[in-house]
Parts: sequence; C-alpha cells; structure tokens
Amino acid sequence: MLIGIPKLLSPELLKILCEMGHGDKLVIADGNFPAASCAQRLIRLDGHDAQSVLEAILKVFPVDGEPQVLQVMQTDDGHIPEIWRAYTGAFKSPVITEEIERFRFYDLAREAYCVVATSEAALYANLILTKGVI
Repeated sequence: MLIGIPKLLSPELLKILCEMGHGDKLVIADGNFPAASCAQRLIRLDGHDAQSVLEAILKVFPVDGEPQVLQVMQTDDGHIPEIWRAYTGAFKSPVITEEIERFRFYDLAREAYCVVATSEAALYANLILTKGVI
C-alpha cells in the first residue's frame, strides 16, 4: 500500500504515469472515443467518469506549461461543454483550454503515450495532458 495515492489510480496506470517523460501526452477519453483503435497503450477505467479520473491523475502528474494547457476535442457547433469548465476547475494553477479539431485530436491520440478510457457519458469530454517536470 502507498500513502496519498488516489484509489482510482490502478497499479498499471501508475506505472504508465511514472514511465512517461517530459513532453509525453496522456489522453483521458470519454465513453464514445475509439480508445482501443487509437491507443499505443490503453488503460481501461470503466465505471469511472473523466472528471474523477482527471482529478486523481492531477494529484500525481505534473502538467507542462505555465499556465498549464488542457487540450480538448473541439465541438462541431462551437458550444462549450459544461464538462470543460469542470476540468479547468480541477487544476490548482491557471489553465489555457486549447480546442483541437476532432480528426486532428484523433491523430494526436494515436501519437500519445497512453489513452485512459473512461465511461464518461458527456459528449466532447476527451482531453489531452502533456507531462511536465517536477
């Protein structure tokens, strides 16, 4: 057992987060995202929502940039999903939200170090984090 590690973070996910280096990308995917076909490494966190997964990961994962950058999948109609506001609220420091066109987002996910698949039901709830340094 370890102290201070959120229970939501599985040993497999902790290993992946530890392996990642500065500049590596991590995708947190909603339930509709084609995670298995995009992922080089896939971690399944079925039954968990994306916001809870993000909050748990942020407890152990340094995000690159000052301000930190949160990349999200752009909506087709230009609206801002409520979940994006929840995501930015999970950060302790200022955050810039960068909208990525859907097919470009898929390309970035294919290049990412890992994709974490959740059961998030909200649409456009996919995000990318870039690992920073401690």
